[in-house]
Amino acid sequence: MSTTDTLEQETVQTLDIRKEISIAAPIEITFESVLEEMGPGSELPDGRPFPMKIEPWPGGRWFRDLGGNTGHLWGHVQVIKPPGLLELVGPMPMSFPAVNHLQYRLTPEGNGTKLVIRHRGMGLIPQELRDGMPDGWEHGLKRIRLIAERKAKSGAAAGNDRNKETKR
Repeated sequence: MSTTDTLEQETVQTLDIRKEISIAAPIEITFESVLEEMGPGSELPDGRPFPMKIEPWPGGRWFRDLGGNTGHLWGHVQVIKPPGLLELVGPMPMSFPAVNHLQYRLTPEGNGTKLVIRHRGMGLIPQELRDGMPDGWEHGLKRIRLIAERKAKSGAAAGNDRNKETKR
């Protein structure tokens, strides 16, 4: 039996991405929308569904379930304090030596919510992945805003219907 020894030096890369968005929905609805976008409501930028699963409790998994006990583990819930904080740790979308920390911090802002995400990671992260991450998180934030504002509008419409019925 023959083996070949290979020794390559690679540089550990880091990333630190911070993005924020204002959402015209209450903080509780926005937090629910974060979980929806991270779970069954996830979509790729081209609109194709990219359903994930998140177990919203400490230690819960965040993963892509491909069926038949196959898939990709993206992380574990490190901190969950609804409706203001969600933190995850794990490989995220990386299938190489890397560790990541992702934080979603929500704060009330007038009648809406300010959502700030921070993704910090380190490892053998290829340049093309580091370059694409900011756009990926931007897409995710816009999806969360879309989901939350749709829920807030439908809830407000339902509330208006209930108010009309009460006045009759």
